[in-house]
Amino acid sequence: MGSAAHKMTGWLHEPVMRDEVGELMLANRPAIVIDATVGAGGHAELLLERSACEHLIGLDRDTRALAAASERLARFGDRVILRHADFAALDSVLDALGVANVDAILADLGMSSLALDDPERGLSFQSDGPLDMRMDRDQATTARALVNEEGEAELAQLIRDYGEERHARRIARMIVAARRSRPIETTLQLRSIIERALGPRRIAGVHPATRTFQALRIAVNHEIESLATLLARGPARLALRGRMVMLAYHSLEDRPVKETFRELARGGEFIAITGKPMRPATAEVARNPRARSARLRCIERGAR
Repeated sequence: MGSAAHKMTGWLHEPVMRDEVGELMLANRPAIVIDATVGAGGHAELLLERSACEHLIGLDRDTRALAAASERLARFGDRVILRHADFAALDSVLDALGVANVDAILADLGMSSLALDDPERGLSFQSDGPLDMRMDRDQATTARALVNEEGEAELAQLIRDYGEERHARRIARMIVAARRSRPIETTLQLRSIIERALGPRRIAGVHPATRTFQALRIAVNHEIESLATLLARGPARLALRGRMVMLAYHSLEDRPVKETFRELARGGEFIAITGKPMRPATAEVARNPRARSARLRCIERGAR
């Protein structure tokens, strides 16, 4: 195995709530499975190992994640179909493959460890790197562009709406003041500006830069819009007794999932498999702290 392949393998991490996901996804013996956020292939590997599904179709915007998934899932041969695509493009991917309906859809909305731990992606304020934050490196807009080009009011709204940050106006004002001297190019530059605005101390264990970085990442990658499209179109692609499983990690993700699943269940065509969201076990959180905020929800398509 070459050094690049070895590095890929080093990124393979334990998927969040793997047993719960496996139980829900495979309960009805699916033939065609969609992993809409395949990442490095952790959940996909589990689903392929535990089932006799004919095909698992994996989507991801991140080409490096797809390369890692391709390596990890190679032993499953032509049961695996990987596509470089945002999950908002689910319809077009399935249409291109000639697939009308699928038996299970999984979307893990959490950040990929592969991307989060790479300083060059600019997703974390824990190490220095360029203010990029793109999951798909082919797209044009970066966090650097937003931070240096958006007006103060627009920045404040972005940070408030996508970061749920109550000090958004103060942070936006400090960003605009700082960029008058020189462009804001790196993650640690931005972190320092936010710490000057709010102070460097953590509040309830949360670093003051966390919400702003989340907001910029969501805006750069159009995450809310993509999620809305998946929730609008994904359920309609489910076959009878097909299931859709979603893992969300903060309220901006979980709220629309909860509301959509609730409305679908009220309509009578879908059944809520989970009432309240399932949460990771204490032992898993101790083993994998990134799982601590996970919320898992599932619906099943019932009578047509």
